Amino acid sequence: MKKFLTALAIAVVACGTTTAHAQATDPKTELAKKVVALQQGPELDRLVGQLAGVSTQELIAKWGPKMEASVPKAKQPKVSEDLNAELKKYTDDASQLIGKQVSKVSTESLVPAYAERFTLEELQQLAAFFESPAVKKYQATAPELGNVFVQKLVEASRPDVLARIKQFDDAAVKIIGTSPAPGAGKPPAKK
Repeated sequence: MKKFLTALAIAVVACGTTTAHAQATDPKTELAKKVVALQQGPELDRLVGQLAGVSTQELIAKWGPKMEASVPKAKQPKVSEDLNAELKKYTDDASQLIGKQVSKVSTESLVPAYAERFTLEELQQLAAFFESPAVKKYQATAPELGNVFVQKLVEASRPDVLARIKQFDDAAVKIIGTSPAPGAGKPPAKK
């Protein structure tokens, strides 16, 4: 009887291991993991940077006016320099903290979503697409091309936006009854 129980226990453990192994290597889930990993390139790094940048801008909006209100004008350049150094550290740290979550969030949310929404054949097609040399080249050059586009868009729209700013200023003068303070709305002069 003892041999039977031992054999049964071994069989149960072996069966459980086989089942767990089969679940862990589900071809559809594995292919979904591959597709998610393949599509994460420079654009994802840029997204992480943008997310960190948003929180940095929130800090600037919070602390900029406090600095101007609380720090004497003569000390503002030094305080601004110190704050900018801290903001740089914060942005780098925030990028790393967000970046560390990418793999976990991808595994927990994207992989199951891909496995649920796509068939095995569709996932194979997606993997082949993301592995193609053209897509790899696209992923590598997309940030640069995006920067070129944004730069050209800013240049092309600048005259119209500046004209609209003047319209707003003219309307604000009529509403408030005074012109904006000299230098208002312009970046500080470099020293």
